[in-house]
Amino acid sequence: MVHIFFPPRGQLKVARLAVSTLTLAMTLALAGCASTPPPDGALNQAQMQLQAARDADAASYDPIDLGNAQNKFQQAQNAVAKRDYDEAAQLADEARADAELARAKARLAAARAQIQSKTTANQQLREQIDQSLADQQQQDQSQAAGLPAQQQTQDMPAPSSSQLGEPIQQGQGFQTYPQNPNPDQPAPPSSTDQGGHP
Repeated sequence: MVHIFFPPRGQLKVARLAVSTLTLAMTLALAGCASTPPPDGALNQAQMQLQAARDADAASYDPIDLGNAQNKFQQAQNAVAKRDYDEAAQLADEARADAELARAKARLAAARAQIQSKTTANQQLREQIDQSLADQQQQDQSQAAGLPAQQQTQDMPAPSSSQLGEPIQQGQGFQTYPQNPNPDQPAPPSSTDQGGHP
């Protein structure tokens, strides 16, 4: 005969609880031992932004932010070597942000330098034009000074038919009446009046 032994029900609940607690504790212990993976993506992005900043000539236009980015990138690489991946990821993000800032400032400074160059060139061109106009005006004045008085005037001469002739003799052409000293008496009629007045 075979006897089957069953533990009492209270002990079964305690055993299950102990196994569950032990499983949970081991899972947490393993999770604590496992670290985050190396931040390769963040380091690659930081390195690409550093190269873009160098290409934008940030070393000339914004060396401070570029230097900060390079230092943080170096610190991120050191943290990866120490297997401190959380700090490495944070430093890589900061390096990327500083490199982007350095690149933006470098591009802005390059644009300002180009604008200043164009402004200087435009000013020189204006001065040349002004000098050329002044020279031309001076040349025109010196040429006008050497011409006879009749040729210096630019007015068109009057046609010969508009020239005044000899004055008209008294009694020919229009005649004027002397003013009537006495307003009560009418003026004498004129033989030259052709207006149809009585």
